[in-house]
Amino acid sequence: MTLKEGQRVVLAADTRLTDSAEASGVVIGFLSLAAGTGGTVEQVVGHQDESEDVREYERLKSLLDAFGGEMPAESRKQLEENVASLEPAWTAFQERAPRVTVRVRFDNGFILDGADEAVFAPA
Repeated sequence: MTLKEGQRVVLAADTRLTDSAEASGVVIGFLSLAAGTGGTVEQVVGHQDESEDVREYERLKSLLDAFGGEMPAESRKQLEENVASLEPAWTAFQERAPRVTVRVRFDNGFILDGADEAVFAPA
């Protein structure tokens, strides 16, 4: 599911917002929003977390594509081997769906920012 800015949503499950609070040594409790609490999506952010291997693959592949034809054969071969060794990380990265987080302003005035879109359902 991909949420869009301005879309009405509800929480799909009870969502704990704080850890237990304490006042004068007495545990007061914690704050949660109940499943079904409605709000409006204000912002949608897609994240594509790249590992070090993925960044290195992109760098070396770009170098190979741009200058591989001009490189000495042994250097090109070594670069091709390095690119090939990083290929599994690149393939896995491309197969992963980007993580999407949202900022939702609830009807009660609370704002939940950086929440995974999976905790919401369309209203």
